[in-house]
Amino acid sequence: MAELPAPVTAALRRLPAPVCAYLYDTTALGTLAASVRAALPARTTMMYAVKANGHPDVVRTLAQHCDGLEVASGGELTLALGAGARRIVFGGPAKTDAELAAAVRAGALLNVESTHELRRLAGLGLRADICVRVNRAHSGLSGSHAMTGTPTPFGVDEAQLGELLATVPDGLRVIGFHLHAVSNNLDGAAHAAFLTGALDWSIATAATHGVGLRVVNAGGGLGVDYLTTASIDLAPLSSVAVPDGLELVLEPGRLLAADAGWYAAEVLDLKTTHGRTFAVLRGGTHHFRLPAAWGYSHPFTVLPVDEWNRPYPRPAVTDTEIDVVGELCTPRDVLSRGARVASLRAGDLLVFGRAGAYGWDISHHDFLRHDPPQFVIL
Repeated sequence: MAELPAPVTAALRRLPAPVCAYLYDTTALGTLAASVRAALPARTTMMYAVKANGHPDVVRTLAQHCDGLEVASGGELTLALGAGARRIVFGGPAKTDAELAAAVRAGALLNVESTHELRRLAGLGLRADICVRVNRAHSGLSGSHAMTGTPTPFGVDEAQLGELLATVPDGLRVIGFHLHAVSNNLDGAAHAAFLTGALDWSIATAATHGVGLRVVNAGGGLGVDYLTTASIDLAPLSSVAVPDGLELVLEPGRLLAADAGWYAAEVLDLKTTHGRTFAVLRGGTHHFRLPAAWGYSHPFTVLPVDEWNRPYPRPAVTDTEIDVVGELCTPRDVLSRGARVASLRAGDLLVFGRAGAYGWDISHHDFLRHDPPQFVIL
């Protein structure tokens, strides 16, 4: 169990029972952004991927510490504009006409996903410099989700790219390629090789098709290991050489936000059925869906709460394996299985670290209509 930062512990002890809260540390966000930026090669632009955590305070903080924001919807575009983003990149496979027009009006750089999307832009009378997202034949990376090198709805099949580039409508100019490959890669050396390969491929492809190449967007995918404290080793990235006249764009989300967030929930009950002991929380996967979605047990820290003013015995266990479950009426509402605790009581808090990215934002908030967690900004 990781030791909690003192400001997190203090903030949790101030919350009313039963505690259920997300805590986001804006100072930690700035520190994480600075550490990632320091590891990137020269001529690299760092955009925060808003999809990782769209809380307005998180977005506003990272807009100040990054070169810009990457968005994937009209709602995220509105967030980015409100946060004062210096630059915006707009991607995603299902842009509406209204979103396309809004992105161009906002000066965002569009990552075009298909020939049809290209034609729709022209049909709306929009004029813009654009990048084309390409689903390459091979990515050379592993991670939690593969975006390229396999059938996905993302980007233009590499084999069809030449046809698209030969029919770009007047008023639209291709200035680069978007080559996001995977999510949550943990191999820094492999990621450096991927970036070098992306640059080489883009330069060669641009020369073949007469594209005036200015931007190579390699997307995100810089990962964290949820079962340990490890993250991708960024050191190899500094060896990547970005040629003069080119801009390498990276769009980290998870790596910038995960370690600046915690999810905390009070233990409402401790019970043993058919030989397994369950800690039942005021909270669950409708707030923090990632463990259930990815099928892993998320580590947690026990924050003891000594006060107990009830007139009946306090449920407690010692040196026991527990399954941590939520308040939903489904056996799949599980955050952790088989975790051994030295001591745990009803009324104590379980605090899940690395919850600042893909936590609340990807969860099914309205199932059973429980009250949402509190959001505490440090």
